[in-house]
Amino acid sequence: MADVTPTESPDGISDDTSKLKIRERKDGAAVPLSELDRRILDLMQGQFPLDTHPYARVAEKAGCSEAELLATIERLLKDRIIRQVTPIYDTRALGYGSMLVAAKVDPEHTWRPAKIINSHPGVSHNYLRNHEFNMWFTLAVEEDSKLGLQGTLDVLQELTGAESIRQLPTLKLFKIRMDLEMSGDTDSLSKQGVAEDPVELDKVPYDDLDRAVIRETQGDLPVVSEPYAQAAARLGMTQTQLLDHLAGMQERGILRRVAAILYHRRAGFSANGMGVWKVPDDKIMEIGPAMAAFRGISHCYQRPTYEDWPYSVFTMAHGRSKEECDAVLDTIAEKTGITERATLYSSTEFKKIRLLYFTDDFRTWEREHAGV
Repeated sequence: MADVTPTESPDGISDDTSKLKIRERKDGAAVPLSELDRRILDLMQGQFPLDTHPYARVAEKAGCSEAELLATIERLLKDRIIRQVTPIYDTRALGYGSMLVAAKVDPEHTWRPAKIINSHPGVSHNYLRNHEFNMWFTLAVEEDSKLGLQGTLDVLQELTGAESIRQLPTLKLFKIRMDLEMSGDTDSLSKQGVAEDPVELDKVPYDDLDRAVIRETQGDLPVVSEPYAQAAARLGMTQTQLLDHLAGMQERGILRRVAAILYHRRAGFSANGMGVWKVPDDKIMEIGPAMAAFRGISHCYQRPTYEDWPYSVFTMAHGRSKEECDAVLDTIAEKTGITERATLYSSTEFKKIRLLYFTDDFRTWEREHAGV
């Protein structure tokens, strides 16, 4: 954890946040990258195709051979620049209930509640942030969960001893696209693109074949010339049939994309700032898409407000430093005229994974922790 020298729990998680500092350091844990590395990372985050030889297609755009591309990706995985190459499925489209949660836990002892929260298979992200509500995590539950979201949160609050919990479900989704522009600078991150319409969050119809395809393709995609071959064989399909099916799932909104997910800090993006904005209700549908259009913003949502939490629009900014995140958020304020905001920076990343769908893990957790 950058800029902090706390004691560590046996699990390697900070147990002292009395002197909490923002998790960023100029260059910090970043690993030096070549121009080809950066070009490949830009392409792998956003232009990984549904193709029998997708790495060959990326290599053509990167200006290298397929063999060189595969070797580079293997090295970037080994060096913990790339977390994984994986299909990204849409939680809401699959009928899972999900929300962002802000919890107020004992700031002197955070590792124990973090470990409890992390044990739930539907928690994909969990961060310590510089706010009275200091533990922020995303939670998803299966459609047929016996506990549901509320019951699961009740169990987690009891187990962690959290003083208070704020439920912050997505009311409107304006953007969710985690591309780190490896070749860009602060000015490029602060530029505004075209605002898009809000994304619908309803469940879409899917069948047993969709479930089977998800089970066989989720997780790490092999870094080989034909990465879909093994999954197709297990499903009793040709690669072309599998890729056609994945393309159909993408059209229906079940599959968002296939992409490389990066370790932000080691890729040079050592800071992430969650800018939360007090936007008048009658301006949200205008302001939300405008904020989402900025290239330095990866996520943008409308969420509910509370008496002690007046912020309705959430934007996630990623930068090479706190100053770069601030520059992106300051530009948004200048362009939109919305100046009432708070910026919450992470100091500890407790958990960050891609969810695995249609497994037994959810039911096992509910049985072990709630006896249902």
